[in-house]
Amino acid sequence: MQLALNSNFYDASSKNIVNWINISNEMLNINAWNNKKDLSKYNFVDLFSGAGGLSCGLLMAGFQPIAAVEIMETAVASYKHNFIEKQHFDELVEIQDIRKQETKNRLYDKVKNKKIHLIAGGFPCQGFSIAGLRKIDDERNCLYREMLEIVKHIQPDFVLMENVPGLRSMLNGQVEEKIIQDYADIGYKINVAILNAADYGVAQIRKRIIFIGNKIGAKNYHPSAIFKEEEYKTVAQELARFSNIKENKEINHIFTKHSSKMLEKIKNTKPGDSVYDNYSDSWKRVYADKPSSTIKENHGGVNIHPIEDRVMTPRELAALQSFPDDFIFKGAKKWQLVQIGNAVPPLLGKAIGLAILKSIKEMEK
Repeated sequence: MQLALNSNFYDASSKNIVNWINISNEMLNINAWNNKKDLSKYNFVDLFSGAGGLSCGLLMAGFQPIAAVEIMETAVASYKHNFIEKQHFDELVEIQDIRKQETKNRLYDKVKNKKIHLIAGGFPCQGFSIAGLRKIDDERNCLYREMLEIVKHIQPDFVLMENVPGLRSMLNGQVEEKIIQDYADIGYKINVAILNAADYGVAQIRKRIIFIGNKIGAKNYHPSAIFKEEEYKTVAQELARFSNIKENKEINHIFTKHSSKMLEKIKNTKPGDSVYDNYSDSWKRVYADKPSSTIKENHGGVNIHPIEDRVMTPRELAALQSFPDDFIFKGAKKWQLVQIGNAVPPLLGKAIGLAILKSIKEMEK
């Protein structure tokens, strides 16, 4: 059921008010990835950027990228290619370990004397669930603490954090409460909601918990759903344009050479089933007339094409993630799949970015 636009909705599971706002018109008419006239004066820094799924979405919304931090070499190569070489932004993008002080210093030098409007990032959270809140120095928690430290130092107007929905239930909700409190301690009011990428035109069911906060007294908006479940974009609709395209490594349309034994298994796999009985979320043939199941890294165990007897190419998987067709991934196919599976769907990032821009502009009236 679609929620009422511009309304307050009390989410009892997190004791948190969600401020929904309609961004449907902007989603249709704004795309700064393709049209630089849609760029706003507002900027962002992307921490844990990966290949740039969230950055791509924020750029689509009109935010200008200032810097990105990522430790994976092939992801950095992809990010540089798409945002510096193709989009021509003067951005600090290097292979960087966010835990190192020299990394932070380079970032601080890049943004000094600049007003930063948004810092975004999706931090790992394994240490919270395993070690517990009291063991905050657990190494697995350090990336969360590094982001908190960087936000405290740079003092952006807004902060955006993305993670898996399971974070909400970690330690009976105490992890979510701690994140909200930690940011309150440095001056940020946080609101939280779980969003489904399919609600914003992504041909994929992919839910994420989204923390949005600000220190300027603005209302934190989350984007209302644009599409109802019966209107979701399907796999067949998204992949139709690739049906007659031959293999082309230049655009990441790379086919997997299946053995005759594997090919036979794939032929006998029905939509919704996996090639292997002991796998539930990989080597699965997706339904043609529904959104895809969540695209994951899965070490090569990618989704099976709904019609053809093969796994999908990186290009097709990127399309199901809503990446533009001209967004190119670098590295071997294995690493392309990792980058695609780990990414935030750009259209989800765009919807969030548009909601944040409405918060900013509302304060400027």
